[in-house]
Amino acid sequence: MIEAETVTAVMRALADPTRRAVFEHIVNAHEVTVVELTRASTVTQGAISQHLKSLKQAGLVSERPEGRNVYYRAQPEALKPLVDWMSHYGVFWTERFADLRTLLKEIDP
Repeated sequence: MIEAETVTAVMRALADPTRRAVFEHIVNAHEVTVVELTRASTVTQGAISQHLKSLKQAGLVSERPEGRNVYYRAQPEALKPLVDWMSHYGVFWTERFADLRTLLKEIDP
């Protein structure tokens, strides 16, 4: 059974386009600081911090303090509940495409 709350949390976290961009940046950078994320973005450091908080609450990023810096790293395994939820509906589409294939063969043998 797919945990609805977890799927909802991940969907909410990734619903915002800026937050998605921050997450993608972290994924591509391996580890990154707030300063680096702010430099690569068009939003303020405060906004980046808020986006990171949402991503962290959804389990999509983790943080590692080192001296005065905090490094953020993506936790892609947190996407698994969303992938599981989507694959549940993949069966629906597979069946529909099979039905469409059959219908098209009947119309134009």
